[in-house]
Amino acid sequence: MGKISKTLLLFFFPIITFAQEVNVNGYFLQDSAKLGERVGYVLKATYPEDKQLIFPDSVYDFSPLVLLEKKTFISSTAEGITQDSSIYYVSNFSLEPSVYLSLPVYEIARYDSITHFPLEAELKLKLTLDSIPEKPAFRENNVYQPLEKPTNWIVIAVVLGGVLLLLIVFYFLFADRIKRLLKDRREKRRWNKFEKDWKKQTSDLEANPTLQRADEVQGLWKSYMEHLTKQPFQEWTSSEIGEKMGDQEVFKALRAIDLIIYAGGTEKSNEATDFLLQVAKEKHLEKLKKLDHARANS
Repeated sequence: MGKISKTLLLFFFPIITFAQEVNVNGYFLQDSAKLGERVGYVLKATYPEDKQLIFPDSVYDFSPLVLLEKKTFISSTAEGITQDSSIYYVSNFSLEPSVYLSLPVYEIARYDSITHFPLEAELKLKLTLDSIPEKPAFRENNVYQPLEKPTNWIVIAVVLGGVLLLLIVFYFLFADRIKRLLKDRREKRRWNKFEKDWKKQTSDLEANPTLQRADEVQGLWKSYMEHLTKQPFQEWTSSEIGEKMGDQEVFKALRAIDLIIYAGGTEKSNEATDFLLQVAKEKHLEKLKKLDHARANS
């Protein structure tokens, strides 16, 4: 009886040993696929429940395939045997006629790990064209087809908002300087116009000293001085202007023109008009200097 028991034990020992081993299987859900087509690869493992197995994740190198998604299922255990399975959805971008895949399953031991590989699964490349002709025949077509270009309002709004923000920042930083710069240019243009008009009118006055021309010359000077100093030059008499400016030479020059207006004099007035032009120029340069000083301190 003892010999029979030993014989039966030796007979069933390989079956018991096999039942406790790790069994791994892997295969594609289809035998062929187009370039870039999504294909499922099934990886299964059967092992004793006291063992711990790990399936590969996205860190694993699937070359020449590209991993798109991994779908994992809940393990099932019956009579001490556990079954695990996962589906890896991949795409093939290789032009080789066939590609092969064998994903490993890692058995975690106490001090080390054991790698289990299934048999390689083959995936054939399915070509959409049977063959490419040696000399492709192209159809002539010189009519351009218009392409619709949708307006990206989000990008436009972001760009316009950025430009508006820059303009606001620019305005608050440089508004005062820009205003003073524009004012400086206006003053220079006003002076050029005044000087041009002054030379023409004083030349006409010197050639033909009439009451009307003398009055126009004096009015032009008073108007420009009123603009420069913001004082009522046109309301003041010649004596009041000389007193306010503290310069009797100004009074004498204006008095010379007054003689033409009120006394009908015909004497030469070029010395008086040259002096008044010089006074206006000094006031003009004085104002420009104030504007430059204000711009430098801003």
